[in-house]
Amino acid sequence: MDIPRIFNIAESAHRIHNPLTPGKLATLGVALRLESGARVLDLGSGSGEMLCTWAHDHGVVGTGIDMSRLFTEQAKRRAEELGVADQVKFIHGDATGYVSDEGVDVAACVGATWIAGGVAGTVELLAQSLRTGGIILIGEPYWRQLPPTKEVAKGCLANSISDFLLLPELLASFDRLGCDIVEMVLADQDDWDRYEAAKWLTMRRWLETNPDDESAEEVRAKLTSEPGRYAAYTREYLGWGVFALMPR
Repeated sequence: MDIPRIFNIAESAHRIHNPLTPGKLATLGVALRLESGARVLDLGSGSGEMLCTWAHDHGVVGTGIDMSRLFTEQAKRRAEELGVADQVKFIHGDATGYVSDEGVDVAACVGATWIAGGVAGTVELLAQSLRTGGIILIGEPYWRQLPPTKEVAKGCLANSISDFLLLPELLASFDRLGCDIVEMVLADQDDWDRYEAAKWLTMRRWLETNPDDESAEEVRAKLTSEPGRYAAYTREYLGWGVFALMPR
């Protein structure tokens, strides 16, 4: 079980696998008013930066699940590095359908709502692990401006314009799901730059040391095309944010 190798390669140097800087991740932790001992569940936990830094800064405890074997191992090393390995654990596995054995204070899926078929299904899934009064975290893209054509939407790696909503419409969709929106932290273009552009140096360095690897042709093609695609499409049209919800 693993994610496609190209993602493991391109994001192998990332600590955060979304367009969210360490500063904004810290801002989110403060905004949620996390208390020591709070229990956090993170579905699609990547390299564990959210759980590890919040355990270090706020004293939370919790569990992360991710399909990438590489990222899960990186998460475990990060926990050791920050001295929080006794507070958090990371599981290599499929988070689809995962429900905590006991209620958690924060149930999160930041950038991986595909695990439950989209936002609505993910909110429903996370709610099953949530204690009364707890918070759901959803990380999700939205359109900064509507793409004028389907081709532009595909340039943003969407299948169609309908894949994402404008920010007001996304917030309204949370309301229709019976949730109050109690916080949000949004990525700006600089955050997107740091997430996307960091992949390019990682891919170039990987190609230098793995020229004969079976994935070298795919990585070379991606390195060649991604800067232009990103600048023309994702950077201009796609937003991203983490939204804190409380079921009514």
